[in-house]
Amino acid sequence: MNDSTTPDGQAIRVSVCLAAYKGSRFIMEQIDSILRDLGPDDELVVVDDASPDDTAEIVKGIRDPRIRFVAASVNKGYVRTFEQAVGMSRGEFIMLSDQDDVWIPGRVEIMLDALADNKIVAGNFDVLGGGPRPWIPRLRSSDSGRHLANLFAILIGYRAYYGCAMGIRRDALNYFVPIPSYVNESHDLWLAICGNVARSIRHLDESTVLRRLHDDNQTPAGWRSLVKIIKARMMIVRLMFEAMRRVRPGS
Repeated sequence: MNDSTTPDGQAIRVSVCLAAYKGSRFIMEQIDSILRDLGPDDELVVVDDASPDDTAEIVKGIRDPRIRFVAASVNKGYVRTFEQAVGMSRGEFIMLSDQDDVWIPGRVEIMLDALADNKIVAGNFDVLGGGPRPWIPRLRSSDSGRHLANLFAILIGYRAYYGCAMGIRRDALNYFVPIPSYVNESHDLWLAICGNVARSIRHLDESTVLRRLHDDNQTPAGWRSLVKIIKARMMIVRLMFEAMRRVRPGS
């Protein structure tokens, strides 16, 4: 069990979990934006997924006691890297972060306010530097309680949740982890499915992060073949049943 206190004995409030891989170009800017939004009793957990560049050296060179860093010896992919970072977290509230975005000031407090009454929170993003967003509509707070409709929208690909703008309370962490072994992408949809099945998710109208869109983004982008689409939908159905198993009382 991880020690859940800071060196001076204070309980850790927020754990930001960041999965890094070949992030040397942008990770410093992202970490700076995160640390500016964190308090003295928060932490930033960074797991580097065996990057071949100098990502690890950059992170280790940042002198801030709130950073906890681990360099993996073998590459496992971003889903397992996030899972490892979450497993290392010690805070009461866990927030996910990509390596190449920039947090919007005030994100932590906005998400903490939502997590006071909900187990999972999901916000929106704007594109760093401006420019068009993907075509999928923004999340709306008015849809937070439409859990069945949200699940159906996830299934048909109309409702997008982005891990870089999501958070979870520790008392719901057993819904999310361990991430099912057959999930090698879309851990954010898995988290959203857990929140909707548990009927405890809050959509934020606000954007909480500026997302950097570029060719090296680790999350899938662009059009997919019909076979891949069918396989993805089958996985989502499977995840819905798994979430129901985990969320039901006594499980």
